[in-house]
This record gives sequence, C-alpha cells and structure tokens, in this order.
Amino acid sequence: MGVLLAGGQARRMGGGDKCLRSLGGETLLARAIGRLRSQVGALMLNANGDPARFADYCLPVVADPVEGFAGPLAGVLAGLDWAAARTPGAEWIVTVPTDAPAFPTDLVSRLADSLQRDGAELACASSGGRHHPVFGLWPVSLRYALRDALIGRDVRKVDVFTADYQLAVADWPIDPVDPFLNVNRPDELASAERLLAAI
Repeated sequence: MGVLLAGGQARRMGGGDKCLRSLGGETLLARAIGRLRSQVGALMLNANGDPARFADYCLPVVADPVEGFAGPLAGVLAGLDWAAARTPGAEWIVTVPTDAPAFPTDLVSRLADSLQRDGAELACASSGGRHHPVFGLWPVSLRYALRDALIGRDVRKVDVFTADYQLAVADWPIDPVDPFLNVNRPDELASAERLLAAI
C-alpha cells in the first residue's frame, strides 16, 4: 500500500497545502499519485484538516493519529494503522512525500530488492550520498513500536527512529536530476519546473 505524506504545515511555502501547488500544469499531489499508483495495490493520503479539499482525487484521507503536527513519522503511523485496519494481511507500506515531483517509478521494487538483499527490517532511498528516510518501506507490524516512540518518547525525526533497526538502502544517481529533489519554497518550485522541463 502506498502512503502519500502531506500532513505538514508548509510554512516555508507560505502555508496552505503544498501538495496542491501546481508544477508543469498539474498539482504536486497529482504528480505523486501518477508516479506511485502503478507501484502499489492501493493509495492513501495522509493530510490534516478538512478532507473535503482533496475530494477530486478520490483517495481515502487520513489525519495524523498524533496531535500537534508531529512530522512525517505521524504520517507513517497513520499509514501503518490504516493498512492494518483496512487491508487485512497487508505486511508493508511505502511512504512518499508529495513535495518530491520526480521520485522514481521503480521506487517500490528497488526498495524491496534492497530489503531482501540485506535481510533488513526497513528500507529507504538514497541519492548523492544522502539518505531519504521518508521514502521508505515499512512493515505494518512496526506500528506499535512507532506509536510508543511518538507518544511515549516524543521521537520526531525519522532517522532517530530508524536508527534502532537494520536499514537497507537503495541508491539512485543524481544525474541528470536528483530524483528525490523536494520543493519547500516558491523559488524551489519554479526551479524544479525548469529542471524537469529540461529532461
């Protein structure tokens, strides 16, 4: 199951729903759906506030199960809980932030391959010498430990949580463009549009 992460406040973008900003004639959310849909059996959107604003996308919208905009780990937990409740037998979810307009269309298969290769518990993406833990493959059974970390230990950083587990890493090249580039500010949105138009 694919979990599209859009639960943040987008302060650097000026607030509002960053995933509804346009790039190349479509929203960041539409781009993410288009890149992930063929890689998974089902999609869910993690977002807070009134879900009606996403009605046009025909996706289940699930809010963070932790109050106070607790970051992407809260979105991961929302996805794990949703998969456990709505998809009996589901063993894994993949998470993707909606502000990365060029993430790979072979993301899930490459993450799964790295997981099997290393006999690991989790998998994440990497490029240019940097890990991207929000692009992750997570076992549904991890939801209990994650809830304890978020609520009981106030863990907020993804890499702090994953440090307790054996993590497999799948690496991608950054030429001609880093597939994990993300847009946080209006100027980065414009820059990403120019980059993606050129490849």
